[in-house]
Amino acid sequence: MTISLEVSEGVGTIRLDRPPMNALDIATQDRLRELAVEATDRADVRAVIIYGGEKVFAAGADIKEMQTMDHAGMVARSRALQDAFTAVARIPKPVVAAVTGYALGGGCELALCADYRIAADNAKLGQPEILLGLIPGAGGTQRLSRLIGPSRAKDLIFTGRMVKADEALTLGLVDRVVPAAEVYEQAHAWAAKLAQGPAIALRAAKECVDAGLEADIDTGLTIERNWFAGLFATEDRKRGMRSFVEEGPGKAKFV
Repeated sequence: MTISLEVSEGVGTIRLDRPPMNALDIATQDRLRELAVEATDRADVRAVIIYGGEKVFAAGADIKEMQTMDHAGMVARSRALQDAFTAVARIPKPVVAAVTGYALGGGCELALCADYRIAADNAKLGQPEILLGLIPGAGGTQRLSRLIGPSRAKDLIFTGRMVKADEALTLGLVDRVVPAAEVYEQAHAWAAKLAQGPAIALRAAKECVDAGLEADIDTGLTIERNWFAGLFATEDRKRGMRSFVEEGPGKAKFV
């Protein structure tokens, strides 16, 4: 199996396992979409980690497989490719990418689908498609520019260069850099903490940010206002406010 979903104590780990470099072939892409949908639907999954193992996150698409495809073949395939990554980006729960080693091309694009990225100090990220006479095709031109800004994104996409973890942190491409041996541990701690949080409010917060970025400010404020008012119907809101009044902040037990 090239990719799996393992669930423990509210945290689901989507684990890439296609040695040696976790190349994202068509079968892996399709399975990724299926597991993202499963993580979305399962009530016992309250936060998600995307992880490629101790040595490498994902070195990109399977170039040998793509080399055999012509224009018509990629026209037919490209939507499914993007849909697999979009399914990860639309998981309505906190998602963290635990990045070790290489995260290149499709691997970088997969990390971009997470809400938060923790990278090993030996990680290298980039969008090298231009070196193949291509451009990123799994959301890289869109998600990267939204994350780090258009000029920085164009630099990486135009040159195809790899950036080390420290530069990735400076660019805002990753959010935290830690020793390689601690990447999964810290990603799990981030996910586990949020898995104990108010699930509907977290979903609301994620949708407000993501949908708001795609809309004008008035539309974004409408989305926020509707979710904010709607959360007053939840048990978690009652518990959170009661706990705050009686015990102080940060002690609520959510359901």
